[in-house]
Amino acid sequence: MQPDPELEEFATRLFDLARSGETEQLRAYVEAGVPVNLSNDRGDTLLMLAAYHGHAETVRMLAALGADPGRANDRGQTPLAGAVFKKEPEVVRALLSAGADPDQGNPSATETARMFGQDEYLKLFGH
Repeated sequence: MQPDPELEEFATRLFDLARSGETEQLRAYVEAGVPVNLSNDRGDTLLMLAAYHGHAETVRMLAALGADPGRANDRGQTPLAGAVFKKEPEVVRALLSAGADPDQGNPSATETARMFGQDEYLKLFGH
């Protein structure tokens, strides 16, 4: 079965909205029925892309609509570990508020913070 080019283009547009932090446009699509945990061919969810690119407002919105803050991509990376790696404190706080576990994933957010000497995140994680 051949992939539908229009569907692929639509999905690409959704992932681009997450990457660029277009919170309200993305909210409209999710509220209209797009799966909140939609993932791309690498297992990156909308939440992962928003977190990695530093969009705390988008992260909060997706989490409020039911996105799984602990869902790892195909490489075992979580949104929280990505936010720690990218040094995005507001995103880190948003993910923790949504219930993200700093010890989940490979490497975990805790391991990532230790690796890069980010003691402020370790304190947030209670370590």
